[in-house]
Amino acid sequence: MSSGRRSAEKPASPLRFIGTGLSYIALCATALVALVLVVIPLVTGSQTFSVLTSSMAPHYAPGTFLVVKPTPFEELRVGDVITYQIESGSSAVITHRITSVGTAQDGERTLITKGDNNDVADAEPVREVQVRGKLFYAVPFVGFAANALGNSDRGAALQWGAVALMGYGIISMVRGALAKKRGDGETPQADNDDPDNGSTDDGADPFFAFRTQDPLDHDDPVLEECEHCNHDSAHPHVRSHRKPVAV
Repeated sequence: MSSGRRSAEKPASPLRFIGTGLSYIALCATALVALVLVVIPLVTGSQTFSVLTSSMAPHYAPGTFLVVKPTPFEELRVGDVITYQIESGSSAVITHRITSVGTAQDGERTLITKGDNNDVADAEPVREVQVRGKLFYAVPFVGFAANALGNSDRGAALQWGAVALMGYGIISMVRGALAKKRGDGETPQADNDDPDNGSTDDGADPFFAFRTQDPLDHDDPVLEECEHCNHDSAHPHVRSHRKPVAV
């Protein structure tokens, strides 16, 4: 029989459908995480920090991941949340909200800050040299993972995380493209075994292809009223059913 018969397509199982949906959701979530935590900070030149205390709760509770974008000092206004060094040149920083703008004895512009959850303002005004930037956006809970890595390993971890996330995305897209290509490449073939099909593999008419010659066929014509011909003698095993003809 011909090998061109196409097997009936099996309906996709619910588990396979759910698995495909979850894969796409995971891919979208991965791309979003990479965009928010890695790509945007790198593109905008922002720095990332983690909230350690509850001075800015409830808006920025401990464990919140902060993305702080460099901003010109003269553009900072009351109500902005800024990250600044406790002392100029120190690695220790604080993220508080600007409550007012002041002026130092030498005429330098200064900022008065306060934690949202604190009762009093910070003791010392903030000078321009101390400011690291203005809060760009915050992501809750992600800071816990950053805290576990520590400040020294955070930058390298973000870079490796970006590579891993992008690699996962590329692999998922390639697998999806290959699966789609395999699905599109399956073309239906003629079913030569179909009894209703009017053609055979060699192109012959099916009626004549299965005809067999009648063993009683012979070249001489049969005369129904032949007086001297005896066709039964040519086929002694066949009994004649002709009606005798009177002479």
